[in-house]
Amino acid sequence: MAKQIHDDQAANSSKISIRRYRSSDADDFMTYYGDDKVTRFTRMHTFKSRDEASTYINTNCIPHPFCRSICYDDRSIGYVSITPGSGNDKCMAEVGYALAATCWGQGIVSKALKMAICDFIEEFPFVVRLQALVEVENKGSQRLLEKVGFSREGLLRKYTINKGEIKDIVIFSVVSTDSIFEFFK
Repeated sequence: MAKQIHDDQAANSSKISIRRYRSSDADDFMTYYGDDKVTRFTRMHTFKSRDEASTYINTNCIPHPFCRSICYDDRSIGYVSITPGSGNDKCMAEVGYALAATCWGQGIVSKALKMAICDFIEEFPFVVRLQALVEVENKGSQRLLEKVGFSREGLLRKYTINKGEIKDIVIFSVVSTDSIFEFFK
């Protein structure tokens, strides 16, 4: 499916949607989470089997408060998740996403992320801050967040370990007082 989207140039953006995951998404899920290029900058390992993907979808994606499949013609090609904080952090949420490598550079994630943020704000109206943490080396994701309207806040040096390596992270946010936030409402 992902190759077909690339061949079609993803020109028909009306075919891009987000929806809740289904158990039946496991084969499509493997097209992106079975690819080291996709998992490189995520905290996820590269999945090796359909059964592993199916278990992950059923135990993590489906029960998650806001994990959505990015779809092309209702076929899963990636995901966007927005995880609301709790306790004293319930006013904020963390954004994450991934997309099949063959679909990169076509504006799919920016469209899906905007849709997801609009839906999320409606479902969680008390959240006033969305943030994303991006590895310094992940320039494409940094450009995407700025394109969508997030502001670069700063560098978090030696902030986390990903796949055994200590990483610097760039933090991005959009807050309710930013003019772009109104776009999402």
